[in-house]
Amino acid sequence: MNFLKTLFWVVVAVSLAIFANRNWNDVTINLWGSLQADVKLPVLLLMTFLVGFLPVFLIQRGRIWNLRRKLALAERPAVAPIPTAPSPTTIDEDDGA
Repeated sequence: MNFLKTLFWVVVAVSLAIFANRNWNDVTINLWGSLQADVKLPVLLLMTFLVGFLPVFLIQRGRIWNLRRKLALAERPAVAPIPTAPSPTTIDEDDGA
């Protein structure tokens, strides 16, 4: 199974490398006003992917962290009641040596 997983990621990496190599062209982005930026197409695609992916990923990781924390709190054994201290016994004065 690990072989198939590794093979899948190798195919994805090679495909992305070929795509980036074949499409290494400048793309002009019109920003606000008359400001323009020239960016390579694969870099632009990576930036747009990260802008869409990172917020969702961070929210998901935060929810998983919160649920694990709640689960650990729920699985913790209940605190045993604190035993009351025994009442002090009176020392008989007649028992003294």
